[in-house]
Amino acid sequence: MTQNIYDNDAFFSDYSKLPRSVEGLDGAPEWPTLRAMLPAMAGLRVVDLGCGFGWFCRWACAAGAAQVLGLDVSENMLARARETTADKAIAYARVDLERLDLPAGSFDLAYSSLALHYVEGLKPLLENVHRALVPDGRLVFSVEHPLYTAPSRPGWIEDTSGHKTWPLDRYLEEGPRTTDWLAKGVVKRHRTVATHLNHLLASGFTLARVEEWGPTDVQIAQHPAWAAERHRPPFLLVSARRADGVSSTVG
Repeated sequence: MTQNIYDNDAFFSDYSKLPRSVEGLDGAPEWPTLRAMLPAMAGLRVVDLGCGFGWFCRWACAAGAAQVLGLDVSENMLARARETTADKAIAYARVDLERLDLPAGSFDLAYSSLALHYVEGLKPLLENVHRALVPDGRLVFSVEHPLYTAPSRPGWIEDTSGHKTWPLDRYLEEGPRTTDWLAKGVVKRHRTVATHLNHLLASGFTLARVEEWGPTDVQIAQHPAWAAERHRPPFLLVSARRADGVSSTVG
């Protein structure tokens, strides 16, 4: 079962104070880029994998989606989502993504924001999502960038030539990494960029767009502290398509 750190009361309390928890999608700096990777929402059947407080579910419905299903393993997250959702086109359910079994051909869009790096069995999950999408259906997701799930310690190191680099901890060795973020012992699954993309291709997806997100000049002007994110991208954003019978290519 996926580690359910969000039902830890201390963790949930601190998480609820983060800008993206208080301000929703507008508090997520990567949201404008992620939004641009989405198809037009009118009439779509949407599933949100790791829906959290339901911010995207409500946005999708307001943007014209016909029905939205938000899935999360956390009772705390789902309780908050239900409290703040009035639209009957949105439903929420408690589901462990490790055991996801969606009906075939039941969705036009699968979306996930910063949830898949908690999932151990990513490839089986992607295979199930592929089956659950209609032909030409879309999967759009973000994960914590592998450069963030692999660093060994904070700070820059300088080699004998004077080049400064960020020290990585066994980048090519994939598996669980334990970190202290809002609580001790948070487990995230480290995978390389290549593994994310190859799992998609092996599951039958074609790639539409890949972004290693970093702040724009405008965002840095508004939030100077974000300039540090120019040194290494904090998020990996991917848009993929179920296109049966079409060769896998980056477009």
